[in-house]
Amino acid sequence: MQPFRILIIDDHSQAREGIRDILEEYEDFVIVGEGKNGEEAIRLTEELMPDIILMDIQMPVMDGLEATKRIKIQFPYVKIVMITVSDDITDLFDALKKGAQGYLVKNIQSELWYEYLQAFALDEVPMSKEIAFQILKDFVKNKSESAEKTPLSAREFEVLKLVASALSNKEISEKLFISEHTVKSHLKNILSKLHLDNRVQLTKYAYQQGLMD
Repeated sequence: MQPFRILIIDDHSQAREGIRDILEEYEDFVIVGEGKNGEEAIRLTEELMPDIILMDIQMPVMDGLEATKRIKIQFPYVKIVMITVSDDITDLFDALKKGAQGYLVKNIQSELWYEYLQAFALDEVPMSKEIAFQILKDFVKNKSESAEKTPLSAREFEVLKLVASALSNKEISEKLFISEHTVKSHLKNILSKLHLDNRVQLTKYAYQQGLMD
């Protein structure tokens, strides 16, 4: 497997250096570029086409939230993880609404950075129950009164509901008595059938369609 290409965007040089020091220890990741504001993030994404962007929130010129929104419009398949000193759920939810797919607090242990990013790169990061709850509150008012018939099989429907309930791939496999590989295959099929990209969008879909009632 080719290493995942990482772009680091943070206005503090020491922060960028610290992230680089963490990730350079692992062969799974290669750092292809660095920038110090949102405008540079957009330009470097166009030039380098990274797999994952580690994006600070508070930056001069253009902040990480605005840059994330613009990048996801132009490059929807680039994964973006917000990095910040704050663990405020409102910051996290705002980032997710702008299109980010993950969130890392800068002061967590370096080995946890690796574990999270590895799982994130492989689409195995579960959504926390807090995030799922916030998504429910934000989108339930827009829930369709007459939900469209889902194109999913009975098993895929089970997997969808468990993903929206904030279970990890491992937890889903244990609950349904199937392998994690089978769970991943179901997730790929579900995302393809529903024309969605990630767990955040799956959870939003489940609540909007009234599937979690």
